[in-house]
Amino acid sequence: MDLQKKAAEIKANIEKVIIGKPNEIELILTALFAGGHVLLEDVPGTGKTQLAKALARSLGCEFNRVQFTPDLLPTDLTGINFYNPKTGDFTFRKGPLFTNILLGDEINRATPRTQSGLLESMEEKQVTADGATYKLEAPYFVIATQNPVETQGTFPLPEAQLDRFLIQLGIGYPTTDEVVSIISKYVKSDPLAETEAVCTREEIVGGQAEVKNIFIHEDVSRYITELAEQTRSHEAVALGVSTRGCISLARASQSLAAIRGRTYATPDDVKYLLPYIFCHRMILRGGPGAKGSVSRRVAEDVLNTVRVPTEDFKLA
Repeated sequence: MDLQKKAAEIKANIEKVIIGKPNEIELILTALFAGGHVLLEDVPGTGKTQLAKALARSLGCEFNRVQFTPDLLPTDLTGINFYNPKTGDFTFRKGPLFTNILLGDEINRATPRTQSGLLESMEEKQVTADGATYKLEAPYFVIATQNPVETQGTFPLPEAQLDRFLIQLGIGYPTTDEVVSIISKYVKSDPLAETEAVCTREEIVGGQAEVKNIFIHEDVSRYITELAEQTRSHEAVALGVSTRGCISLARASQSLAAIRGRTYATPDDVKYLLPYIFCHRMILRGGPGAKGSVSRRVAEDVLNTVRVPTEDFKLA
């Protein structure tokens, strides 16, 4: 399968709904084909939910949406065993986690206990309920959204769960011309309702397998490792990026390279992706309130400190 062509088709389909966000769409597709998950963090009304729905409609996969609230229980996600009086047995009723694309809206409004219900499904691609384990059908892709401004009635995601998201990014406000175009388009019709699938489940699974064959030179792997090590010694960082963060950056670099039509990952792929993959994995000395601009400054410092490999790669 030509992954570059297929990714371009999906991106063009999403852009019929979401205007002016090509980089954000590319990053989400990078996470999808890398087999990871995405956390969209931005203020209300910037199109987070609309973007997730547009992606789901563009893929020929099963899609579920969960609105996270403080009274949501873990079993509301995983499912429950209920007594069936007709058969006299207990039957397992699957929850919304049993899908291909899951949109978790305002995930930070749920309690930590419910948030943890996502951990197993995101990392292990399985769900355990009442002692029984159920495998999730591939692909399994979680897009979670959260509002970083409003704190009343919210529960910040624990570091262990943040680490399960391959990429964290914001959507940001569109430009003036883009808003004018959005208004013109949406007052006439609903572009989301008219969006049709341009990719099958099998093509996504095939694309994820193809990404794993993208070549990463040992020098690029060493570059990723040195970048992570540099975060651990930075004066503003209490706890730097772990080995899992290194693997995540390598996987994402493979995926981005494939989407851009290459058979190998480059240091430029690593530099482009690093802020979206490392920033939410670092614990800063100022605590949770120090996130944002400080973590981005740390990412810039790290990139400026570590030497970029420049020798010619042997791709054979």
